[in-house]
Amino acid sequence: MAVDPIESATGFPHQVERYYAGILRVVMQASNGEPTLGGKLLYAGELDDEARALIVAANIAGAATLAVSADVETDRQAMRDGVVDFLVTSLDEALRILKNEIRKRETVAVCVAMRPESAEAEMRERGVRPDLARSVLPAAPVQGQALLAWSVATAPAIWQPKLDALSLDCLAPEDQAARRWLRLAPRYLGRLAQGVRLLRCHDHCAKKFIEEARQMVECGEIGVAVEVKLSRGEKLEQYNFAP
Repeated sequence: MAVDPIESATGFPHQVERYYAGILRVVMQASNGEPTLGGKLLYAGELDDEARALIVAANIAGAATLAVSADVETDRQAMRDGVVDFLVTSLDEALRILKNEIRKRETVAVCVAMRPESAEAEMRERGVRPDLARSVLPAAPVQGQALLAWSVATAPAIWQPKLDALSLDCLAPEDQAARRWLRLAPRYLGRLAQGVRLLRCHDHCAKKFIEEARQMVECGEIGVAVEVKLSRGEKLEQYNFAP
C-alpha cells in the first residue's frame, strides 16, 4: 500500500489522525452538533506504539480508554508523554476510574500494569464489554479530501494560533469532526505533535487555507516563515511562505 507523503514526514500525528477518523466512523454520538465518544469505553489492548496512537485519538474523540502493559518503563513513558492519565496496578482500580468518568461522559485514559491475557481474562469474568476495541482499523482517506500539514519556523506559541483560527474559518459549519480535531489535537498530542498541525479536509478548504496563509505572511500578519504541505494520495504539493 502506498504511503501518504505527509505520513512519512509527520509519523505519529498522522497515525493518530487516521485512528481519529476511523473510530468516529464506527461510533458517533451528537453533542451540540459535535461528534463525541463521551460515555463510551475503548479497549486499546497492549500499550505498544499502535495503541499509543489509538489512545491519543480516543482522547481527542472523548472516549474513556483502557490499556494494559506489564512493562514498567513503557507505562511510565506513556504517563510522561501524556498518552495516559492514570497508571494503576489492578483491573479493579482501573474500572473504578473508568466507570466514574464514563458516567460523567468525561475523557480519560487508564493503563493497568499487567499482561494483556490476564487483564482480558478478568474482563471476561467480570462481564466488561468495551464499546470499541483495537480491532477497529484506521479509516481510508475519504474520496475528495486532502490532507494538510503546516508549521511555522519559530515561536509557534505566537503564530500557530493564527493559522489554527484560519483553518477553522476555512471549514464548513457542518465539518464538526474536523473542528473537534483542530480544537483538541494540540492538547492531547502535545510535544508528540512535532510542531506540526494536520487537517483532513475537502480540496476547496485546503486551497482557501493555502491562499489565505500566503496573504497573511505577505502582509505581515504572520511574521515568520510558514511551510504548508498538501497531499492527495501519493501526490504532494509543498508551499513555503516567507515574510
